[in-house]
Amino acid sequence: MSGRTPSRPLDAYNARRDFARTAEPPGRRGRRRTRKLAFLVQKHDARRLHYDLRLEWDGVLKSWAVTKGPSLDPADKRLAVRTEDHPLSYGDFEGVIPEGEYGAGTVMLWDTGAWEPKGDPDAGLSGGKLHFIAHGERMKGEWILVRMAARKREKRENWLLIKADDDAARISGRPLIERETKSVASERGMDAIARNAEPDVGERPGFEAPQLARLVSEAPAGDDWLHEVKFDGYRCLVAIGGGTVRCYTRGGHDWTDRFAGIADAAADLECGRALIDGEVVAAGQSGSSTFSALQAALKSGGSLRFYAFDLLSLDGEDLRKRPLIERKERLATLLESAGRSGVLRYSEHVRGSGPEVFRSICRAGQEGIVSKRADAPYSGRRNGAWRKVKCTRRQEFVIGGYSPSDKRGRPFASLLLGSFENGALRYRGRVGTGFSGAVMEQVAAALKPLARKTAPFDKVPAAIARHARWVTPKQVAEVDFTEFTADGHVRHGVFLGLREDKDAREVRMETPGRTQDADGHLVAGIRITHPDRAVYPEQGLTKIALARYYERVADRMLAHVAGRPLSLVRCPQGRRKSCFFQKHAGTGFPDPIRRVAIEESSGETESYMYVRDAAGLVSAVQMGTLEFHLWWSRIDALERPERLVFDLDPDEGLAFSEVRAAAFDMHGRLADIGLESLPLVTGGKGIHVTVPLVRRATAADVGRFAEAFARTLAGDAPKRYTATASKAKRKGRIFIDWLRNRRGATAIAPYSTRAREGGPVAMPVAWDELATLESARGFRVADVLERIETDDPWKAASGWRQSITRAMHEAVGA
Repeated sequence: MSGRTPSRPLDAYNARRDFARTAEPPGRRGRRRTRKLAFLVQKHDARRLHYDLRLEWDGVLKSWAVTKGPSLDPADKRLAVRTEDHPLSYGDFEGVIPEGEYGAGTVMLWDTGAWEPKGDPDAGLSGGKLHFIAHGERMKGEWILVRMAARKREKRENWLLIKADDDAARISGRPLIERETKSVASERGMDAIARNAEPDVGERPGFEAPQLARLVSEAPAGDDWLHEVKFDGYRCLVAIGGGTVRCYTRGGHDWTDRFAGIADAAADLECGRALIDGEVVAAGQSGSSTFSALQAALKSGGSLRFYAFDLLSLDGEDLRKRPLIERKERLATLLESAGRSGVLRYSEHVRGSGPEVFRSICRAGQEGIVSKRADAPYSGRRNGAWRKVKCTRRQEFVIGGYSPSDKRGRPFASLLLGSFENGALRYRGRVGTGFSGAVMEQVAAALKPLARKTAPFDKVPAAIARHARWVTPKQVAEVDFTEFTADGHVRHGVFLGLREDKDAREVRMETPGRTQDADGHLVAGIRITHPDRAVYPEQGLTKIALARYYERVADRMLAHVAGRPLSLVRCPQGRRKSCFFQKHAGTGFPDPIRRVAIEESSGETESYMYVRDAAGLVSAVQMGTLEFHLWWSRIDALERPERLVFDLDPDEGLAFSEVRAAAFDMHGRLADIGLESLPLVTGGKGIHVTVPLVRRATAADVGRFAEAFARTLAGDAPKRYTATASKAKRKGRIFIDWLRNRRGATAIAPYSTRAREGGPVAMPVAWDELATLESARGFRVADVLERIETDDPWKAASGWRQSITRAMHEAVGA
């Protein structure tokens, strides 16, 4: 190394290095910039481990060696030794500096981004106080570098790196340098960089909707059920891949930062990729107090534990369709590599003896059990394959306001609780116990920005409303209580904590269904009466078998049906007896068949039906439903259809081949004006040609377009088609039924059975498959159950963004 004093910024850098031996870049000064300044931190395992902070200024990287690494706690003052300036190209360096060279050891690119100064950087560097904002991947917010007073014979400047007290600061929790141990550039650890090993490049699995459990009153018996402890914490999906780990809440929020210890433990599992389902709880806790303990642990940085109970994928293999018992065996094997920290635990189960397991768990002071079908796939829905039985009453409620307190220093006396039912927030009573002073202040702080003048509830008892303070219903409270009063209010409620992992709009009353009845027939949580009644004698298909069909097909069918007004064809005594068409909700309908008020063309408002889940479909079957007909708009935007449907209805005597040819003709004509379409064989005589739409055009516009298109097609081939519903005009022709696109008109739902001999099903198909079909009624229940195990023929349409605006002009020649 040369002994002369460097006269240029990078002379010291170049003088210390032999670039024939080291892969570090030679020092060349860059162009001076004042915007988009580079920021980076390199983890450097030299004679002692440290973190090199580098800030671009005046064409070079100003550098400090932070001995203990950056801290997000403003109380920590980390020593930062000023080192020589580095070239801008050093910001891409990651690797090993060979022995004998200056700074020999492993270098990781630990953080990158940009920085912006607060004030004049030149004055800050010379004056000894540099205040800046970091926009890194890991270091964010405001930071301050302060130069310490020089001591005698000190050759370098000693500074302190301090985190400013802002929103990015974190007083408690796992330190930043312990949470983040992989390179932001290569996702490798220090050992892999030292070995020049390639990282696991397998893509990390994305978030998947978790399987949910249905609340029931009794634990199911039989050896086909596995029973696990119901943990009292936060649901969490742990995604591993590409050298990184992410922890997602039930709603898909990334809480890796809060669950950092769990992410670190999962990173050590011996796999390239995995998606694990489980529950986060406070370490060392048990019984009904564990949720409160978890809240305290998250706030104070206490230890957490992850109980894993399902494995959705492993090293690129999708396991969701495998039986639960097989998935758990694979999970147990994987967790054997979890080490001895105890952070990751396997959720043990008992097979069979559900009632006995439940009683034992309750005696032990636990919250309850979750019973799961041993052979069930992982559907990501609340379909009854998982059932929870609680030892005590527990429920999430939405906070809609509070009663003020007359005691000094107490921000409120009680919280006013509710749940969303049919779009309205229903008042469910108050909770005024279970609050420590600190928890009460936390809740008050969360409610303060939500203050409003009007009540969010549909109605509240006058005595309570008189003095109430209202808030926008966004916060969710977990409450333990003994029972509901006769008017549906909680009795003896105890506040357990706020639920940050749940959306307030999703909070519904959980009413336990019976796991068994006198006949033992329960489907999707719905009791099926007269289960052996033959609804389709030709197939030997009973009512219970039909209910199970709709439970199985629910995932596919609800994509088309959920949230849309429905009409039903009901045959309570079977298809061969009297059937009737019902469009309005009747009194005494089960709760899963929901109601929505819709104003009809007459100006009168009527109650219509819709469903959201498998329980809704099965409830309709319990009432004798054999057909589901639906609107092509959803209840949240009734005037904006999202599908256009043409029903090709042939005259008697026309062969199916002619209907099929007409469907292809229409498919081509629609494509000519920029609209892609999908075929559905109706289970009757005809074919529906369906056009998915974005919700822009009004129902009136869609109806006008449908009529214009149908009449144009009929006008071009009058001997083949008619656009008039008259039976006389239909003779020897195919009626292009465009009337199904008027507001309030319905069409048969995909996957619905038909009230016809043999039980045909309205089936979505692909165009190439349609070319091979000989009938519109060739699919039966058994066929559909086999088909749903394969790809969805309409899957590609989920990404289509079609509008009829341009097509309207094309069709009418505008």
